[in-house]
Amino acid sequence: QVQVMESGGALVQAGGSLRLSCTASGLTMSVTNMGWFRQAPGQERKGVSCIDWNGSNTYYVDSVKGRFIISRDNTKKTLYLQMNSLQREDTGVYYCAAAVVCDLRFPAMAYSPRVASYWGQGTQVTVSS
Repeated sequence: QVQVMESGGALVQAGGSLRLSCTASGLTMSVTNMGWFRQAPGQERKGVSCIDWNGSNTYYVDSVKGRFIISRDNTKKTLYLQMNSLQREDTGVYYCAAAVVCDLRFPAMAYSPRVASYWGQGTQVTVSS
């Protein structure tokens, strides 16, 4: 059984930084594309960023480019999302996902449930002004 678990969500002031972490069990994470998604209040869940299995390629949606950095440490079996210059619009539940379609199709598939096979339960990020 595959389990995906996020951590690191918190309340942070606008302009601040936060790092999310994610681990996955029941699959070989080191050969699995991973990604982060966000669901803002009253909105659909949307892709934020993804990284391929060895970290060679990353993709971001336009709203977070230059502010968020996705990375992974396969020796620690951990995925990260470094979020800088946080804005109120970044508020939401952040989900980690495994077996993500992480290529040029990612931005176009940002809202599709088919973009990933396994999902975590989410961690809340709240950005206050």
